Amino acid sequence: MSHPFFSSIVNVYEHCCYTVHPENEDWTCFEQSASMDIKSFFGFESTAEKIAMKQYATSIKKGKEIIEFHLKQLEEEGITHVPRWAPPPAPTPSHALPVSSARAIPACSSRAHPGSTDVLPGSPDDKLDADYISRYLGKLTPFQESCLIRLRQWLQETHKGKIPKDQHVLRFLRSRDFNLEKAKEALCQTLTWRKQHQIDFLLDTWQCPQLLQDYYTGGWHHHDKDGRPLYILRLGQMDTKGLVRVLGEETLLRHVLSINEEGLRHCEENTKIFGKPISCWTCLVDLEGLNMRHLWRPGIKALLRMIELVGANYPETLGRLLILRAPRVFPVLWTLVSPFIDENTRKKFLIYAGNDYQGPGGLVDYINRDFIPDFLGGDALCDVPEAGLVPKSLYRTAEELENEELKLWSETIYKSASVLKGAPHEVLIEITEVSSVITWDFDVCKGDVIFNIYHSRRAPQPVKRDGLSAHNLACPAGNNVQLIDRSWMLGQDYSMVETALSCREGESVQGSHVTRWPGFYILQWRLYSSPSCTSSSRPRVDDVLASLQVSSHKCRVMYFTEVLRSTDFRGSMSSLESSHSAFSLLSAATSSSNQSQTESSISR
Repeated sequence: MSHPFFSSIVNVYEHCCYTVHPENEDWTCFEQSASMDIKSFFGFESTAEKIAMKQYATSIKKGKEIIEFHLKQLEEEGITHVPRWAPPPAPTPSHALPVSSARAIPACSSRAHPGSTDVLPGSPDDKLDADYISRYLGKLTPFQESCLIRLRQWLQETHKGKIPKDQHVLRFLRSRDFNLEKAKEALCQTLTWRKQHQIDFLLDTWQCPQLLQDYYTGGWHHHDKDGRPLYILRLGQMDTKGLVRVLGEETLLRHVLSINEEGLRHCEENTKIFGKPISCWTCLVDLEGLNMRHLWRPGIKALLRMIELVGANYPETLGRLLILRAPRVFPVLWTLVSPFIDENTRKKFLIYAGNDYQGPGGLVDYINRDFIPDFLGGDALCDVPEAGLVPKSLYRTAEELENEELKLWSETIYKSASVLKGAPHEVLIEITEVSSVITWDFDVCKGDVIFNIYHSRRAPQPVKRDGLSAHNLACPAGNNVQLIDRSWMLGQDYSMVETALSCREGESVQGSHVTRWPGFYILQWRLYSSPSCTSSSRPRVDDVLASLQVSSHKCRVMYFTEVLRSTDFRGSMSSLESSHSAFSLLSAATSSSNQSQTESSISR
């Protein structure tokens, strides 16, 4: 349909589709897609597009409000059941369904209505227990519950093994306004990030440096009136420049991540203590003492990076932020930081200047007086110190800090690689003992790939171009290594030892292969749309270099491989054809060095 806004310049073509929900036939799904056509507009096409998109988004929101208004009106009139539409017995002109802008429309019935948390009929996998929702998740509409179920099922199908708890999955849905595709993409990226940097083990492995314990002015302190964990940060008393100059940005970042991991645990504990869902925490930031020293550019850069990383991987964990005793320099800091904080999070900020926090509408509205820290006029002793300035004698050079940061973030068993059109990524593994077990664990972070395993009795001879070895072929898009020479013939110089496995974006794949011969094994990831890697289709190095620079067809994988002796490998010896497994290669990596157990449960 043609949009009235700038009708002669901008046309919006909209498609609306009503379908029965795949998991509950009492629900109606509404999908809406649109494309925009902008004619020449004196070079201002981009501006016109932004204006049109804003206007169109407003129309969608109004349409949703209209639907909700009429459903509420029906409920107030006592209409709790609307008979399902059925076609008339005799052929008649087709009935056009009313077009609306609502995202999803739950069917009205005597059992459920918008905003209800009642359990709808269906199999146990199609619904959540009402008591479970009330106790651990909080109020959910049927549509929100459906989104959670569908996202959880997708995780179970693609990420075998450990997956996030429902409470954390729900955080990603809420942060994306229950847009399933956006939540799925964000959650997939987070799972990859957690796996690569072993965040699940952070609280068990992270040892906070003594200097950080002495000079970091933050800590957990009881809870607020809603039962949320309370974190206190005396930012005005913290020597951020000194901490960065001594410890480096990466150490501070790890400490901040450990605080967020602690927050998740505290939320679970408080949920049990208070008997209601606690999914976020309250942060109290005291700015007394804030000055221009805190606006040191590297410190601001580190702060912005922390905000970005926490926002991406810990969404909807901040329930409320109380900023106290904001000085005159605070607007400068706020101007620098606020653009990097999403609008929903900014709505949770309460800012008090001077002693305004002591009166009505201040701290007593959110925190019991018994828990208000003594340095803010409360009755509770607080262990968070004032700290002071970090001695300059402890400052380290930029080179020392850089080496330390590289060491911190290189402590991961996972590697990442780019897979491009005509340029697969290949990993070489030399086997000297027959029946050794090659194990792998990889995530498809972007795009779709095909995974292959090849064997050759001779080592690959890399093709060189101007002294550049294909073994170390670097590209702007990331690591990409090719090993199979273009002159090699499949079936003569090398052979395929497993059936190729197609892997979709977001999938987590684990598996193993028991070697039958000594020699060289090549693990290969190639673009899903690429032709089979035969001798005739094998790209030249010149072609590969060109494709690395200009091709937009790019995939990214994160992988870990390890060779285990057959005596160290326990569990199924199934091959790649059933390699979507539920065992954790991280456990295998740790246990193999100790000649311990490695669990393997191979199943698709």
